[in-house]
Amino acid sequence: MIPRKIQPILLQRAAEYPIVTVLGPRQAGKTTLVRQTFPGASYASLEDPELRNWAQSDPRGFLDQHPTPAILDEIQRVPELLSYLQGRVDQHAGHGQYILTGSNQPLLGQAVSQSLAGRTSLLTLLPFSLEELGTSAPDRDLCLVKGFLPRIHHENQPWHQAYLDYLSTYVERDLRLLIQLKDLSKFEIFLRLLAGRVGQILNLSALANDIGVSSTTLGHWLSVLEASFVVFRLPPYFSNLGKRLVKNPKVYFTEPGLAAALLQIGTPQQASRDPLMGNLFENLVVVEILKALLNRGQPPHLSFYRDSQGHEVDLIREVERRPVPLEIKASQTYAPEMSRGLDWFTKNVPGTWPGCVVYGGSEVRTAPGVQVLSFSESARWVDEGTPGFDNDSQNK
Repeated sequence: MIPRKIQPILLQRAAEYPIVTVLGPRQAGKTTLVRQTFPGASYASLEDPELRNWAQSDPRGFLDQHPTPAILDEIQRVPELLSYLQGRVDQHAGHGQYILTGSNQPLLGQAVSQSLAGRTSLLTLLPFSLEELGTSAPDRDLCLVKGFLPRIHHENQPWHQAYLDYLSTYVERDLRLLIQLKDLSKFEIFLRLLAGRVGQILNLSALANDIGVSSTTLGHWLSVLEASFVVFRLPPYFSNLGKRLVKNPKVYFTEPGLAAALLQIGTPQQASRDPLMGNLFENLVVVEILKALLNRGQPPHLSFYRDSQGHEVDLIREVERRPVPLEIKASQTYAPEMSRGLDWFTKNVPGTWPGCVVYGGSEVRTAPGVQVLSFSESARWVDEGTPGFDNDSQNK
């Protein structure tokens, strides 16, 4: 089994809190992670209809039969159970009593905020990262279509069909709990149009005209997709430049392979020549950095910069309340002009830390005053793209 980078953080939080809640999309490996980390804990999956009915009808009896430490899987299926967990951990002091998992953030998040405030630590697990897979020189185009779902890598499943099945499962199991759809086909069109706009400024009004539903409805659908960890919005970065900045977010898919499947890109060869390859590659890198932050237990304070005059930076991370800019280039050959946007940003935004370029090649590169990383090393930006980073010494 492939070790998960978040495991030390999970153990640390279990030693500090009575309850740890692990959120994340379906099939990200949450159950495998918590069961491997706590092999001696009692276990119950609330996806099981009988166990779910038992927990709903007799929560005290259910918890009595699952002594601590206990793993309660897909806890959002019985959110009322959280109130009883609150009482139990208040009565019995101790850390690491319950490990909860959930794949639906708002249903679980609302219940947690009401019942477990101060009693639980929240972690988010996404599918495998390149850092976890440990491939020194991965194939850029293969990564875009194969993606990172654990079962694809463990079971060597055909990835295109696996993502179509994943989508069907999501619609059948999660969507019905969150939204009442009169016309499923329009929602599927919305998903495919989002995939076609990955890494771009999101304009729901334009999409509403294309689909034939209101922008309010699309906003609700988008919130549902975010709640289920299918997509996420990257907000714009604001500074005191005195220029009119773009205010709408960008949208990305948590699983790059799903975005490719929705665009009917099934092979690395298709990915390499697709007009959206640059956007899909940007999606890949942004998600890799998001995973790196979450796996280290750090808040994902990420954004992008773009103004009305065309100046832009693909990704910005704030460190000590100062921006660290990053440019993402799909080209497999590094060129100095890739840092042009970084140079402008650094000169015009006060307090900016040195920037970084992540590109589609595998060679180690050096550039004056700029950190240059292969996409396979995206996680290094989280560890080294911080104050005090010395580009020249790191690349020798």
